[in-house]
Amino acid sequence: MIYIVIPVFNRKQFTKECLESLHAQTFKDFVVIVVDDGSTDGTEEMLKTEFPEVIILKGNNLWWTAATNLGIEYALQHGATAVMTLNNDTFAFTDYMEKMVYWANQKPEAILGAMAMSKIDDTPIFHGPILSEKNKDNTTRKGLLEINHFPGRGCLIPKKVFDKIGLFDQINFPHYYADYDFTLTAHENGFQIFNNFDAKLYIYPEESGDQKNRVKKSWKNYKNHLTSIKGGGNLTNFTRFTFKHYKGTKRISVLIKGYASRLVGYWLK
Repeated sequence: MIYIVIPVFNRKQFTKECLESLHAQTFKDFVVIVVDDGSTDGTEEMLKTEFPEVIILKGNNLWWTAATNLGIEYALQHGATAVMTLNNDTFAFTDYMEKMVYWANQKPEAILGAMAMSKIDDTPIFHGPILSEKNKDNTTRKGLLEINHFPGRGCLIPKKVFDKIGLFDQINFPHYYADYDFTLTAHENGFQIFNNFDAKLYIYPEESGDQKNRVKKSWKNYKNHLTSIKGGGNLTNFTRFTFKHYKGTKRISVLIKGYASRLVGYWLK
């Protein structure tokens, strides 16, 4: 059984639309867990009234990683064979789960990530770093593209991966980077990772915490970008990630380029 884990904090309307898109799926053999991390906007009441089939777990200031882990632990304890991590600001195409399950049957030990597109203009959003030159031929955006790490929005993870490497690292990466760290760790432990171009999600890029820091540039938002738990350019997270996954001259190169892009790139993009 597939369990879908969705951590939420407020933004009730996004959660409602996300769950409505899951309710409309052509493949329906899955269980949804919403981890409500202290919402104050009526999210829990909405869930109980409009989506009584959804399992609600309660948190309080867990942030993305610990909230997601809470849902994953519940899913594994209740017999999940795979867990999908999903953000509430996503909207699944009606055949999304059908396409995920199809490729999961072909690649039962692989992690599969969704093809994300902007809800505003259908622009494709980051689909993971290309693993090898042979994958550059996949310009049609159909089937699978092999990569080495992937965001957690719409990521289907077999139980075997958790059995081998554990849960997401909520200590070192409480909000950002936990998904990249987890999937890259899985890759380093021999698991394949694919972007499933056939399984499509709409997302709202402008709703990310870091994007909001960039909308109106200021020294305050620049500081948040580099130091806040919601800062996409958080230097501590980036440094931890780099030291964990790179060595030698490669580590030095990644650090130099990464610091430069974070320190300067904020003002240029």
